[in-house]
Amino acid sequence: MTDSHVHAPPNAETSPQGELCIRTLAMPADTNGNGDIFGGWLLSQMDIAGGVFTSKLTKSRNVTVAIEAMNFRKPVNVGDLVSIYGRLVRIGRTSITVRLEAWVTRRKETQPILVTDGNFTYVSIDEAGRPQEIKQDGLVLTR
Repeated sequence: MTDSHVHAPPNAETSPQGELCIRTLAMPADTNGNGDIFGGWLLSQMDIAGGVFTSKLTKSRNVTVAIEAMNFRKPVNVGDLVSIYGRLVRIGRTSITVRLEAWVTRRKETQPILVTDGNFTYVSIDEAGRPQEIKQDGLVLTR
């Protein structure tokens, strides 16, 4: 018998990978009709974290252009402390891809739990909203 369900690949990580981008508390106002933290709320927190991470590297405005390989591994509960970590996957001429991981620390527990992860791609834009080459330390990165 084969399992026809799509599952996120197992994750052997026992601690967050990357740089802490944001930390927030899951509140009752962030719940869906079933009383669980809404997946869209968590996705938006991850997008904000990715923007924080990319702006440090590009020193410019960035817009989200793609979200890939999102894995909602475990639920987030009201009262969980949500910490989102980012690490660089790649930098292109105008785009930057970041691996984001959302970890929670539950009340009365000390070990963080990986709840969601995925790759987010952003494009660096100028003041007119047009894609621009990513510069780092004042230099255009060459590929």
